[in-house]
Amino acid sequence: MDTQYTERLQKIEAILDRTLPQTPDEAWVRMTFGDLPSIPGTPLVQELTAPGRDLIDRGGKRWRPLLMTLTCETLGGGDSALDLVPLVEYPHNGSLIHDDIEDSSDERRGKPAIHILYGLDRGLNSGSFLYFVGLTALQNWAAPAARKNAVTQCWGLHLRRIHLGQAMDIAWHRNFSSLPSLEEYDLMCRMKTGVLARMAIELGVYTAGLKQDIRKGIHIDDPLAEAQPELARRLADEGRLAEALGLAAENLGVGFQIFDDVKNLTTGNPGKKRGDDIVEGKKSLPVILFLQQNPSRIEFVKRCFSAARAQGTGAREVEELIGELDQAGVIAEARQRGMELIERAMQILETEAFMNYPLHEEAHKLLVNFVSLLG
Repeated sequence: MDTQYTERLQKIEAILDRTLPQTPDEAWVRMTFGDLPSIPGTPLVQELTAPGRDLIDRGGKRWRPLLMTLTCETLGGGDSALDLVPLVEYPHNGSLIHDDIEDSSDERRGKPAIHILYGLDRGLNSGSFLYFVGLTALQNWAAPAARKNAVTQCWGLHLRRIHLGQAMDIAWHRNFSSLPSLEEYDLMCRMKTGVLARMAIELGVYTAGLKQDIRKGIHIDDPLAEAQPELARRLADEGRLAEALGLAAENLGVGFQIFDDVKNLTTGNPGKKRGDDIVEGKKSLPVILFLQQNPSRIEFVKRCFSAARAQGTGAREVEELIGELDQAGVIAEARQRGMELIERAMQILETEAFMNYPLHEEAHKLLVNFVSLLG
């Protein structure tokens, strides 16, 4: 990660350490679970928190919360987004735990997958907890009720969408004979991967407006009646900006998902093994393109998937399939499609409606810089 973002990333890590501590104390338990008849001891609480904390401690680029905080800064909100970092980063990590269970993956970020290390039951429970623990940060966020509601609606919509995308992915990888169309694959990526990039940038827009609320004296949960119309108008304007930036971010997310699919079949993804998408039976874009162009090779692909699932990435069929995909040119074609999506994200910011927005130049610079960062 570029050194210019080091200070921001340190702030993000501090928020994560505070809101999901290594050793939960009584104050954290009360803040997270409310008034309980009695406070469970730390070891019992860690039955829930330790697996998720382990995954977070393994690293990760943190580009989603970084995108949210950079968006907020770009739009004049300063550090207003920092308190909501858990809303973005924890669901992402929860989805990784569940994804590894559903895909029967054995490794994540260079170590055994959480469900293998801690057991399936703890993995499922801790993964689910990560989806919701970020709501504590939202409840404690000092913002007007209308702004909290806008953030809640945004978060809830995208969390539902990520589960739809995962359901689509599961349906295809569990059935070797099922092949999604390019349109279905695109929708799955938008729901499963692009949605978190979209949520990050939309929350960045909504948190940026908090500074203006405070300047105008609108900073309590029940703002004065005379302030409500102006706040409603500003939230509507922010919603239109969030929609434009969100679509651009969604395209970025899908583009980088395709790059990950390509990397899995070439150099291998960091912390995972080359070809483990084949072990999982994943219908990645190169596989879809290959079978569309070579429908007679369906039995060959099914045989490679079956052997890989039985024997792991060491099966000779893994390299055999990768070789055919490469020779057919579909890995390079997929990489090009990913680049086109990233270019489309930039084009969204050149539409007439968006260019008339006062902060267009700053927002455009944000995404250009961010693409460079991830690339």
